Amino acid sequence: MPLTALAGTLGRKRAAHLLRRATFGATKTQIDQVAALTASEAMDLLFIMEDLAEPELPIDPATGQEWITEPTTDANSDDRGLNSYFKSWHFGQMLALGVADDQAISYATREKITFLLHTIFTTIESKVANSKSIYYQNALFRQFSFDDNEDPELNFKSLSKKICIDNAMLRYLDGDTNVLGSPNENFGREFLELFSIGRGLEGTVSALPAPGDYFNYTEQDVQAAALVFSGFNIDDAFTNIDEETELPKGVIRGGTIASSHDNTTKQFSYRFNDATVTPDVELLQGGSATEESAIDEINQLVEMIYSESDEAAKNICRKIYRFYVYYSIDEDLDNDIIDNLTQTFINSGYKLQPVLVDLFQSEHFYEAGAGTSNDNFGGIIKSPLDLALGTLKSLEVEIPDYNTDLENYYTFMGSIQQAMSSQGMVYYEPPEVAGYPAYHQFPIYNRSWISTNYLAERYQFIQRLVDNMDADEPGGVGVDVVQFVRDNFSTVADDAHDLIIELCRYFLPMNDSLTFDSTGDDSSEITAERLNYFLMAFLYSPQIDADPEGSWNFRWTNVEDGEVVESQLKNLFNALLQSPEFQLS
Repeated sequence: MPLTALAGTLGRKRAAHLLRRATFGATKTQIDQVAALTASEAMDLLFIMEDLAEPELPIDPATGQEWITEPTTDANSDDRGLNSYFKSWHFGQMLALGVADDQAISYATREKITFLLHTIFTTIESKVANSKSIYYQNALFRQFSFDDNEDPELNFKSLSKKICIDNAMLRYLDGDTNVLGSPNENFGREFLELFSIGRGLEGTVSALPAPGDYFNYTEQDVQAAALVFSGFNIDDAFTNIDEETELPKGVIRGGTIASSHDNTTKQFSYRFNDATVTPDVELLQGGSATEESAIDEINQLVEMIYSESDEAAKNICRKIYRFYVYYSIDEDLDNDIIDNLTQTFINSGYKLQPVLVDLFQSEHFYEAGAGTSNDNFGGIIKSPLDLALGTLKSLEVEIPDYNTDLENYYTFMGSIQQAMSSQGMVYYEPPEVAGYPAYHQFPIYNRSWISTNYLAERYQFIQRLVDNMDADEPGGVGVDVVQFVRDNFSTVADDAHDLIIELCRYFLPMNDSLTFDSTGDDSSEITAERLNYFLMAFLYSPQIDADPEGSWNFRWTNVEDGEVVESQLKNLFNALLQSPEFQLS
């Protein structure tokens, strides 16, 4: 049963909320555009299914050419450098740089789902140690991000099958060392625990029902799954192409005969109703395994996991909910919202997009449902990725052009990678096999993004950007705060109170009923004390005028004392964007 749909137009607060969560932030113009739409109409803007642009391949600045489809040579950058260029290139996709305005929101929505899939099917770049493998896995995720079309095989289950023999995944979880007679259980274990059925709702159970029994699967199932996955190797030449995705995949060891694949019947436990995965005799060659029969066993395994119960589908929907809505899921929410999303997932043929549409246009996504005392605005701590890219997007920072100024583009995006690393997120290098702790680690989840040091680095990132501290460096950029206010907030900029309130409505998630009057701020979502703090930072620190607010009005209106105007606006933006409130989405 679909979730209760939100009625009426979104308005600015909900539109900003949707774009922060579904994409990597938005400009004021984009927020205003979505604000005029209903939630249903907004879905048509987020999910453009026809003629959405595909990204161009990333370029190696050492050669001025892409390195993905051609063999690399000594002329190319080393692979560590290529991985860095891939990540910088991907940031541009997330920001939809160079994408037409009418497609930009949808393009960024697709990239957010691509990132979601990376957090589910985690890979660590340094373990894979091959930029082409990382790129092709990213392309695989992108291909399965927008899946609501007439192709029944374009769905999450199919992606789950493809990832099992993805070159990057084969390297990352040791699938390439899993061979007949010496099974490596690493990938089989993680596929069950992390990538599919999981162990159930975290925090609701305290002890295993029995040794080797993990609620939804057992040690026997890990061992049987390992046998299913056996016999594959990495294709370093990237010439073994999947007919459906047209992307490279791993190869079977042995060539025509899959001599390293375990060709026996795999027996699963009572958790899967004692099901078996059996080689299809029609796909064997002289009774021996082939690539086709081994892949068919993977298909059987995934189908078994999803057909024996709803637990795998529910586990994926929990991951979606934590990523887009809120990290805490209690049993009541699990039996209501998550259950409904799970049924949407199943009824759609295990497609992601219908689940996201159901969620993004629901009352729950915006209001957490009638009768609920707290809502979801500001409920997620921004990841360093969301903070960095969202700030660039909302401030309309002019980034060096990828096509005409590649070196400075990479230099700048390299600085973004470094800033994110200082804030606790090394992109494509999560600290553990389960991925970035913010998306899986019970009970703290996204609170892991915040420590004393990480918070200081977040604030420093804002200060360097607003104060243009790196603008004169190669690849350095900054923000012209005066021009930004003129372009976006000119109708209210002459009044300090109105300007602060208007900025809060676009930059901060909680912004209803704002007032500077401490005697009447009971319904204000930001206290009057907080707003007056922004005002003090804006005009009174230091106080240079007898009448600071009147002087601001005169300077702005008469374009007097341009340096003072710029300095005061920098103070305001630093105070606003270094606030705890701005760290929330």
